[in-house]
Amino acid sequence: MSKNRLVAWIIMFIAALIIVSFLIPKKTNPSPDTRIILEHTYHTYIAPTCYQQSDPTNYIQDSTLGEAKNLNYKPHDSCTEKAFESEKDSLLISFLKDIGVLNKTWDNW
Repeated sequence: MSKNRLVAWIIMFIAALIIVSFLIPKKTNPSPDTRIILEHTYHTYIAPTCYQQSDPTNYIQDSTLGEAKNLNYKPHDSCTEKAFESEKDSLLISFLKDIGVLNKTWDNW
């Protein structure tokens, strides 16, 4: 097999992998360093987009989703649950979001 033919096979294989990665679905989840608000009175966490409607007490703290999970806090309400639902992406898009090339929904909070 000549060198040109080998290079052509390698390029076709890589192209096939990229095409297949667009067809395979994968869920993209928020990262542990996603910003949230801890509601210590109720032992829950609040998504920043849901803060106004959540009617929080004064015992709150700015934190991360990872910290809320470590404390075993639950979502404060259905708005927070919906805000943290996984995104449905292709394998390639999910990978690009995980490594930071593309933004996740939760990155701008």
